[in-house]
This record gives sequence, C-alpha cells and structure tokens, in this order.
Amino acid sequence: MNAGYKVGFHVSIAGGISNSVDNAKGIGCSAFQIFSRNPRGWAAKPLAPGDVAAFKDKMAASGIDRTSTVVHMPYLPNLSGPAGEMYAKSVDTLAGEIQRAGELGIPYLVIHLGSHLGKGSEAGMSQLVNAITTARDRAKKKGEGVTVLLENNAGQKNSIGATFEELRAILDRLDSSGVGVCLDTCHAFASGYDLRTAKDVEKTLGAFDKTIGLKELKVVHLNDSKGPLGSNLDRHEHIGLGSIGREGIAAFLCHKAIASLPIIMETPIDEKRDDAKNLKAFCELVS
Repeated sequence: MNAGYKVGFHVSIAGGISNSVDNAKGIGCSAFQIFSRNPRGWAAKPLAPGDVAAFKDKMAASGIDRTSTVVHMPYLPNLSGPAGEMYAKSVDTLAGEIQRAGELGIPYLVIHLGSHLGKGSEAGMSQLVNAITTARDRAKKKGEGVTVLLENNAGQKNSIGATFEELRAILDRLDSSGVGVCLDTCHAFASGYDLRTAKDVEKTLGAFDKTIGLKELKVVHLNDSKGPLGSNLDRHEHIGLGSIGREGIAAFLCHKAIASLPIIMETPIDEKRDDAKNLKAFCELVS
C-alpha cells in the first residue's frame, strides 16, 4: 500500500509504553514516534522493567523494524538557553531521555534545539553542544546505540537551528558518531526552504546535501504547512492541504534520499482528517 516506505505517526503511550506498538499497528504504521513519558512535566518515573519487556515483545511480534522507531524529547527543556536552573534541568532531562531510549531499544531521539533567549546564536549553539555532550556522558552505557537527532526549526525569534548552515555548525562541534538530523518539512518551508515543486525539492535537498550531507539525515517529520514560505510559523497542516501542497510533498517523497528513511507525520487530528486519512493521502502520493 505504501510502496515499501517506513511511515507512521506520533502515537500515544497512554496506559503503558507498550500500548504505543498497538496504537501504531492499529493505524497501519510501519514507523512511529513516541514520548517516553509525560511531555508536559519535568518529573519522569523510571521505566519499569515489565513495561520495557512488554514493549520489546510487542515490537518483536509487530513486523515494525526497530530502526523505524523514534523517541521525541518533552516540550519543557531548553537546551540552548543560558546557564541556570532551567538549563541544568534541561540537560538532566536529555540525559534521561537518551537512557530511556536505550532501555527501550529505540535508536533515535529527536530534540528541539531551543532558544538562546536573546544571548545570540553563538552562545546558544555553545550551550546546546555542551548539553548534548554532557547528557551523552551521563547516559553512559544505557544510552549507547541512541543517535541524538537535531530537528530544524521554523525560524522563530531567538531559535537555534533554522538554517542548514547552523545545523552543520552544531554537528561540527559534536562527536558525529552519535548525532544526526531530523528534517521537518513544515519547519524547513516556514524558514524559507521551498518545497512546492520537484525543482524546489531538488534545490532544497541539494542545499542540504552540500551544507550538511544527506548521510546525516536519519528521520523525516513529514508535515504540510499552514503558513506561507518563509513565514517562520510552526503550524502543521494535513498532507497536501497546506502551502507546500500535493505536488511538492509527492516530489519530496520520491527523492531517493527520502524514500528509505523513517517518515513520521505530526499532522493535526480534526474535522478535516484523522491519522488514517493522512496515511491514505500519503499512500496516494507515493502509489
């Protein structure tokens, strides 16, 4: 149905982390993303061994490749902010999430890069690099095998990582073996990278390859955009119904660099569409 693509959604872990596998299978996912805990709070209970075992058992029986699963960082941390209590808690959270992903056998952790809060992008990038380095050291063996993915943002004021050049500069300061990039199509479009036609897609992915290197791209967040090109508006739209549109998303998905990657949709659920209808729209674009 989806032509060999590894595709899915961010799914709920309500009632137990292993329920995410059932939720993913129920929609027809061949890839999925989760929060490993409540994303709106700082406190996180350790993963219970029974929950980890149940998750791994369900994964083994699911037919979903482990390498197509992703953990997303909670909302509260700001890894690019100035030193202080908030920053220290953010680094602790990152270390915890690397460890939790490792315990679950999930190979990718996507992080929002945060805001420098007016201190300047150079200061923000330094804080971010320090946060990732420190957190990976703290997670130690439990976090081995987990790749931290830098997610590009929509270019909001004071944010870090909206441009390919900034992402490359961050990667250059890190031990490259455990980091990579998650490309969000809505964020890229909102920050000025056009994706509306096959020619635009070729140009944007060519710029990505030249600046960052397509080998660093590990996961895609596939979202259409409510805002126009360069709007810096982080508002996701249903596949093909936003400013990028069907032609652009189809061309993006057909690109050889994209077709083999885990593709996660973070589309709305509303009166227009639910996840199942966005998966159907995806399948129509790649069939």
